[in-house]
Amino acid sequence: MIESSLIDSTEDPSLLIVDDDTIFCEVLAKAMRKRGFFVTCSQAIEDAINLAEQSTPEYAIVDLKLSSESGLVLVEKLRDLDPGTRIVMLTGYASIATAVEAIKLGATHYLAKPVDADQIMAAFERTVGESDTPISANPLSVGRLEWEYIQRILSENDNNISVTARILNMHRRTLQRKLAKRPLRE
Repeated sequence: MIESSLIDSTEDPSLLIVDDDTIFCEVLAKAMRKRGFFVTCSQAIEDAINLAEQSTPEYAIVDLKLSSESGLVLVEKLRDLDPGTRIVMLTGYASIATAVEAIKLGATHYLAKPVDADQIMAAFERTVGESDTPISANPLSVGRLEWEYIQRILSENDNNISVTARILNMHRRTLQRKLAKRPLRE
């Protein structure tokens, strides 16, 4: 499903929202329209690429996990089309490995869901890092460290679950069950 705003796109900055959760996409689109964006929504990578090739967006919000595909592919494609596009990657499956890859591929910012429109606006506006960001006093839990390690190995193997399971000396179905769960909080 592709939806666009009725607002005159010549004056408002263009925003492409790509998320396979239709309701989330509609709610976020409404909130971003109120903030002055000309919004286009897509639920699939292929549709989003077609939309971006027709009219490159100035801003993009991309979900990391789009059905069985990775939003990282779209981040790279959007950056290739226009290096000036400000891209915020959203995910309910946050990990250090995917955050690093998203930034390397061209995302401006990486946010873990749940997130609201104000947090996304702040992410679009941030252009530099903050050297005074506090360092956590608590180390990551063992469960979180396991999640991060699995994500790093999976990323290094192009998201191939069978190869990753062999490297981790784990049964493939066990790995799939672990990946289906949300990451543990820090």
